[in-house]
Amino acid sequence: MTPYLFPLFGGMLLGLSAVLLLLLNGRIAGISGILGRLLGGHDMAPNAAFIAGLLAGPLLYAAAFGRMPAMTVSASWPIVLLAGLLVGIGTRLGSGCTSGHGILGLARFSKRSFAATAVFLATGIVTATAMGILQ
Repeated sequence: MTPYLFPLFGGMLLGLSAVLLLLLNGRIAGISGILGRLLGGHDMAPNAAFIAGLLAGPLLYAAAFGRMPAMTVSASWPIVLLAGLLVGIGTRLGSGCTSGHGILGLARFSKRSFAATAVFLATGIVTATAMGILQ
């Protein structure tokens, strides 16, 4: 099996879940919005179910393949926490996260989502390039 099949299937499942959430609940599958509504006490059951499904993914993988998915984090905890904080700030400034803008926003031809996704990609490229140069 090639190393691209699992990411391909994962992307297909993510797209399917986003489409089903939109069709069945009329909601955009933006993880930051779902988590924000859950923490704010709004629409508890569907938002909790969505987050539980995200958290159950690695457990389902382990049940199917007998091991947890391979994952390597080479950054220190302070860097990981800083990165998470910056992502949270960017999510607020951009009125959504990569999942909301990049999956459903682009599919709906949202100009704001095209702009946000372009900024996400450009920032990622600059950051990855800078980190490669600095190491």
